[in-house]
Amino acid sequence: MLIRLVYLSMVRVFGWLVLLARNDAAKDAEILVLRHEIAVLRRKVSRPKPGRADQLGGKKVRFTPPDRALLAALLHRLRPQTLRRMRLLVRPDTVLRWHRDLIRKRHAARCRPKRPGRPRTVRSIRALVLRLIRQNRAWGYRRVH
Repeated sequence: MLIRLVYLSMVRVFGWLVLLARNDAAKDAEILVLRHEIAVLRRKVSRPKPGRADQLGGKKVRFTPPDRALLAALLHRLRPQTLRRMRLLVRPDTVLRWHRDLIRKRHAARCRPKRPGRPRTVRSIRALVLRLIRQNRAWGYRRVH
């Protein structure tokens, strides 16, 4: 019993030393992530599946797209070593994949044209074509084109 107490106290002391070595941004990000994970778990427990009131409704916790976006935004700036030391509900590789997906969707949304279809004709060219049609009534579509 005494050995276990010494072991647990040493683990706790080394954990505090690791926290002292980390910067404030990493600590703040970890706190926000842990708070969000607690909120996700509370949301899961508050609406259990029928017949499983005492369990979490299965082994996996499903994150919604807004949850994934928030976790990816908070954790993407941390170093992979820091991510691996954190006790998360998901693997660090999963968080990095979520961040890649988030950036890919953002880039795709920016590159999408605002108006679908063919781009509008420049105003000066349109005026020129209309003038050609008015002045040359005998010309057909093909010749104007």
